[in-house]
Amino acid sequence: MSASTAIPETSAPAAEARFETSSDGELLVRLSGAWRLGGKRPRPAAFASALEAQTIRRVVLDASDVASWDTALLTWVATVAQICGERGVELDRSRLPAGIGRLIQLSEAVPEQIERAAPARPPWIARVGIAASRSWRGGLDVLAFLGRIVPALFRFVTFRARFRGDDLLLLVQDAGVRALPIVTLVSVIVGLILAFVGAVQLRLFGADIYVANLVAVAMVREMGAMVVGIVMAGRTGAAFAAQLGTMTVTEEVDALTTFGISAMDFLVLPRIVALVLMTPFLVLYAIVLGIGGGAIVGVGMLDISPELYFDQTLSALTLTHLWGGLFRGSVYGVLIAVIGCLRGMQCGNNAAAVGQATTSAVVSTLVMIVVADGVLAVLFNLLGI
Repeated sequence: MSASTAIPETSAPAAEARFETSSDGELLVRLSGAWRLGGKRPRPAAFASALEAQTIRRVVLDASDVASWDTALLTWVATVAQICGERGVELDRSRLPAGIGRLIQLSEAVPEQIERAAPARPPWIARVGIAASRSWRGGLDVLAFLGRIVPALFRFVTFRARFRGDDLLLLVQDAGVRALPIVTLVSVIVGLILAFVGAVQLRLFGADIYVANLVAVAMVREMGAMVVGIVMAGRTGAAFAAQLGTMTVTEEVDALTTFGISAMDFLVLPRIVALVLMTPFLVLYAIVLGIGGGAIVGVGMLDISPELYFDQTLSALTLTHLWGGLFRGSVYGVLIAVIGCLRGMQCGNNAAAVGQATTSAVVSTLVMIVVADGVLAVLFNLLGI
């Protein structure tokens, strides 16, 4: 080998690297001194310069003269290995300390994580198309779900549906009796608000007595069904989505299918029947309590006698108003049950999907209730109801 040349960057006992080249294209790198993070160290650029000076096919790293080392030596060796790999030069690390060799192998065993740039946001026309496509697929899923519900309802009315009667009774109790406290609270408060707001305006014209008419018509035609729809969407519809979503995650729905039991009959049908049966009764209950809440304001604040208040209430109402309100409640009940069960059956296979299904059920139901209310209002107006 030729005479050795020392890098003038460091002095003993600092870290030092000496390059010795041979005629057969081998470069011997002798490392010595203390390779510590706090001390001065040779720069990898000097090694790169030595490779470019001659045609080197093989590099040997010799650390037998290294007095002490830490990650400073490891980082330098890793950089040298990268330079050799980029130039296609063979690297011999057999003369390095055993610890460095194992650490280098460990670092090379794990691929480097490269941060990828976030994908570019598609143009607005593409986003519109994606949203339309997603909505279209969602509509097809709803139609497919309704197509599975209709045969299940036919089997129910012909007493051929396979479900447990005890489950239906428990669902009726949960959707009916157990919902009374929250329906009571909200209905009375809505009646109080309607009466108070109406009294503020009607008092300007000396027409306080017509507060009873306002509260009665509003509760029977609109607010009774709306109160029940909103309460049941947040209470029962969300519960249906969470229950069926959890069953989907725990593969209970798949187990029923494996045993040859229709999940529509066993899980979905009892929930829809229970909620649709109970909703009209809850609407009627909410109407009565809302009128009672209005009576509290009319009798207690406006000095209207109870007999006169309820005479005005009865004179303002007709059976057409009542049937219209109960029909609205039945429509809302169908929407709540179908959407809640649909989102539960569409749930993914992880715990987070259950929460997403529940949220989607509540939001979708509330939107559909508002849309249905507008459609029914226009339809009733055209029919003169």
